[in-house]
Amino acid sequence: MRAIQITEFGGPEVLTLTELPDPEPGAGELLVEVSRAGVNYADTHQAENSYLAPASLPLVPGMEIAGRTADGRRVVALTSSGGYAEKAVTAEPMAFEIPEGVSDEDALALIVQGATAWVLLRKSVRLEPGESVVVHAAGGGVGTLAVQLAKSFGAGRIIAVAGSEDKRKLALELGADATVDSSAADMTEALVEANGGKRVDTVLDMVGGRVTDESVRALAPFGRLAFYGMASRELPSPIQPSNLMRFSTTVGGMWLPHVWQLPGNVMKQAMDELFAMVAEGSLRPIQGGTYPLSEAREAHEALRSRTTVGKLVLDTRA
Repeated sequence: MRAIQITEFGGPEVLTLTELPDPEPGAGELLVEVSRAGVNYADTHQAENSYLAPASLPLVPGMEIAGRTADGRRVVALTSSGGYAEKAVTAEPMAFEIPEGVSDEDALALIVQGATAWVLLRKSVRLEPGESVVVHAAGGGVGTLAVQLAKSFGAGRIIAVAGSEDKRKLALELGADATVDSSAADMTEALVEANGGKRVDTVLDMVGGRVTDESVRALAPFGRLAFYGMASRELPSPIQPSNLMRFSTTVGGMWLPHVWQLPGNVMKQAMDELFAMVAEGSLRPIQGGTYPLSEAREAHEALRSRTTVGKLVLDTRA
């Protein structure tokens, strides 16, 4: 089969198209003939071995796949690696059947980015009706869905932060009430101003660096910030617990794999709700581009440039 393989860690330049033997499923695993593979920021970290889960070489990257099982079921699934290939193996609990009315591309937008947005809002910041919510990277795969979900979940005011006029315009079309330029000199001041002069209740942050520092300072009493990525590749300043107490604020982190440790099959709850919303037209995954498998390097370059909008996917048949 054709696959993208990494034999040394680094940037997009280490992604190489090659031929490999078909993977063999073990007990409790499914072999999926992949039609599309999702691309996300975690893949860029996996390629340079800066992801939360350490990688080993040689490596076929990719953790999101959509395709058909041997018995003909159309599924979207998560893998620890191996997704950038014509065939991949997944554990059965990590696979979800795609319902009618949902495309493979839309399903890939939901399996990580959609579920991340859902968990951030439902479990991490526990958004209450009427509360304000800041969505950083609002033009990205998580951000475009988080804006829409926040609207559906009853947010009082949605503030979308993005780096281009087109992305900010898209966020408004998706339901945001106000926008902020991600290059704002003082993010604290910009967020408070966008919230009508009041500090904000909740923040979804995957940027890091000063953006995180200044977003924490924009929180209202009992405000919550959920940290789920570091696209800037810059560490925020250390959090001082005494300051959290002083301002009655909460800063938490979220890594999607931990959702499987929660009781009640939270991931299935998220996927069922997301699938239903897409099928009925109340949630619109934004497709940012489909690349041939051979152009995985270009997809990573585009994603790391932070100029993309929505979900990027690889066409494993092209």
